[in-house]
Amino acid sequence: MIDGIYTLANDVVYDQLVALLNSIEANAGRKIPVCVIPYNEQLDKVKAEIAIRENVTLFADYASIARWENFGSRIWKAHPRALKLWQEYGLPDNYRLERHRKLCCLDGPFDKFIFFDGDTLLMRPLDDVYQKLDEYDWVTNDYQYKSDLNYIFNWSQDKIENLLHLKNVSSNIFCSGWFASKKGIFDDAILAKLLENLEAGEADVLAWADSDQTVINYLVLRSGISYYNYAYHGQGTGCHWSSKFDVVDNILYDQGEPLTYLHYMSVASSDFTRLCSGEDVDIPYRDVFLYYRYLKSPESRPQRFIRPNALTQLKKFTSSFIEQKVSNIKLNYRNFKNRVAQ
Repeated sequence: MIDGIYTLANDVVYDQLVALLNSIEANAGRKIPVCVIPYNEQLDKVKAEIAIRENVTLFADYASIARWENFGSRIWKAHPRALKLWQEYGLPDNYRLERHRKLCCLDGPFDKFIFFDGDTLLMRPLDDVYQKLDEYDWVTNDYQYKSDLNYIFNWSQDKIENLLHLKNVSSNIFCSGWFASKKGIFDDAILAKLLENLEAGEADVLAWADSDQTVINYLVLRSGISYYNYAYHGQGTGCHWSSKFDVVDNILYDQGEPLTYLHYMSVASSDFTRLCSGEDVDIPYRDVFLYYRYLKSPESRPQRFIRPNALTQLKKFTSSFIEQKVSNIKLNYRNFKNRVAQ
């Protein structure tokens, strides 16, 4: 049995990828192989980084990549409202289809795996998570269940629970930025049936603005595989950057317990690039991020950070505004959902 870690990355998130890999090496407690799934073919920096790390590989099964992109494409083509709404908000067809590539971890070399989004940092060993996979098919550790159900599914709660044959569905939803599972947990017959259901009308339940997250929640909850969320059962720490954590020796603690991971969800990747270029960018737990980013190359860490002039700030603001457009759509999601036929 091979334990491993997957992440999804390209050169756009290079600085975050380096920080994540260094945090794994520093805090995992043992050598755990890491496989980087390519977000796209913009990979020059990623490939160069992988080449100097003995325990890191690039996922190269392009049949698997094509399989999951086709799977995601068929789902969203079957969604009766998605294309219309994407066009209305200026988004391309098959919006963020590449994010479905994270499902390649179900085909990869690891028997048990943990998936980390590229904008995360590991804070502690993971042996208990791999052990939990002896009891459950899918494991998460986040507080998505405390948020609005409509960020994951787009029907009424009663209708969703009837579809999924699941009571109190709100307590079961999860963030797709960090999860653990096992190779081939969905066999071909299960996947074929789920896709058949989706194309027969169930795709309408998916929250169109959440891309892979709504799809993965559907696959797990509709299939009925066994599922465990550390946070829901009171055994998890916080993980989101907006929370107040204590920092001791570059490890974040929540009420005395080390975090499993820190998630920089919704912080623009360009902010990290600018920071690592020496620009004075305000990022939560900035010194912690910089510590891991330059853990293996401290001589390259910027010695000082410069606040850009007004014109540069305006250009950066415009760029960040465009990059954050999709995130803002999610926040406005509930304002227009009532006018869309359910």
